Amino acid sequence: MTPKRLTAKQLIDLVLDDGSWQSWDRPPARVGITGEYADQLVAAEEKSGVDESVVTGEGILRGRRVAVLAGEFGFLAGSIGRDASDRLVAGIEQATAKGLPLLAAPISGGTRMQEGTPAFVQMVRISAAVATHKNAGLPYLVYLRNPTTGGVMASWGSLGHVTVAEPGALTGFLGPRVYEALYGKKFPEGVQTAENLYAHGIIDAVLPPEALADIVHRALDILLAPRTGIAPVPEPGVDEIPDVETWDAVTRSRNPERPGVRRLVRYATTDVVPLNGTGQGEADPGLLIALARFGDAPCVFLGQDRRGQTTDHPMGPEALREARRGMRLASELNLPLVTVIDTQGAALSVDAEEGGLAGEIARCLSDLVTLDAPTLCLMLGEGNGGGALAFLPADRVIAAHHAWLSPLPPEGASAIVHRDTDHAPEMARAQQVRAISLHEQGIVDRIVAEKPDAAEEPEEFCRRVGGVLEFELARLLETGPGTAQDRSARYL
Repeated sequence: MTPKRLTAKQLIDLVLDDGSWQSWDRPPARVGITGEYADQLVAAEEKSGVDESVVTGEGILRGRRVAVLAGEFGFLAGSIGRDASDRLVAGIEQATAKGLPLLAAPISGGTRMQEGTPAFVQMVRISAAVATHKNAGLPYLVYLRNPTTGGVMASWGSLGHVTVAEPGALTGFLGPRVYEALYGKKFPEGVQTAENLYAHGIIDAVLPPEALADIVHRALDILLAPRTGIAPVPEPGVDEIPDVETWDAVTRSRNPERPGVRRLVRYATTDVVPLNGTGQGEADPGLLIALARFGDAPCVFLGQDRRGQTTDHPMGPEALREARRGMRLASELNLPLVTVIDTQGAALSVDAEEGGLAGEIARCLSDLVTLDAPTLCLMLGEGNGGGALAFLPADRVIAAHHAWLSPLPPEGASAIVHRDTDHAPEMARAQQVRAISLHEQGIVDRIVAEKPDAAEEPEEFCRRVGGVLEFELARLLETGPGTAQDRSARYL
């Protein structure tokens, strides 16, 4: 059963603090509108109680000022004409001028057919205004409601830093009635739904309206966290790092009880808002992408998830494209980026080759080494091949005691050199893969102790790592991002 559709006012009242709403709207111009269409507009006002299909303004959400764009389906099915477009652009520009985060809640069948192409091309102006808002480093959060289709979905509905949708919402470009009229058959069921968009990595979550205030508040706690002047973080101290035999480190890193990124996030972060997918139709369970805070320090978090990588589904090129979304977010929002290496290796398959795996590794390396945001890499466990290297370039590199990095799994290196896998321990030693060796070479800046093994003290280990990440992030927020030359110099 589809939940009752909320009006724009009902949604605003649900999300914002009581009595805080202030409208920015002026009466629509209605230039040159006559005849039957003029009558339809009058009837729409009487039916909906508003004078256009969108309302704009500002209010307080849990003590924080936010700007809001909310669609009203009761006004000509939320369709967007010139007056609605003018209102949207003015609202976005005012939010930008005031330096306010912007929450958009579209609900619409798309372009207003009564106005045709002059209304249709307004998508350009609306998208440009959103881009300017984002280029100012201001958050743009989107809540897709039922339905959101056509030009609305293809402009201000699809540009969010974070995008969530109403359960069961019809979301897509082409309206199903149009498809049926054009092609003489029904559009397949279940494709244009919020849940299917989530499954394909296009949106970040599916949440009821009652949960919207909470997710926006948590996201803004991270996105608007101070970048300067945060409380000093005490130096966590330099752990005593006993020597470890290389193959022992490799074996320990593969222990299925070893904590991965999900336990790290659970035990070490102050707050976390999981994201999902590339936003472009792909997602990979081998990557965890999130907004997070370690202490007071905010970041975009990209962690290779050991439990999401299996023999049947190793980390693929989709995970790297998802990671590059995180890099773009860090750049747009001026947030530090944390990458976590913990992978058995990227997929070696026909699908991976045809999906452009090599190119995605190259683009990750290029994006990371030139990123205009502070970067911090954590080597948490296994680090096999190019899929691991793609997450390495950073201003600071931290490694767990038993973490390692190699061109191939040691067994693969043994197969190449010795035509067997029996020499894997020997190859691992010869290739200097362990964290201790990488620290001696200056590739790793700091090693976090395992006492004696992360698998035996998962919570304590994760909290210890979290303390180091908090300290390093706080320092990076003070110093700012390094240059590509700085980041490359450690490999000389």
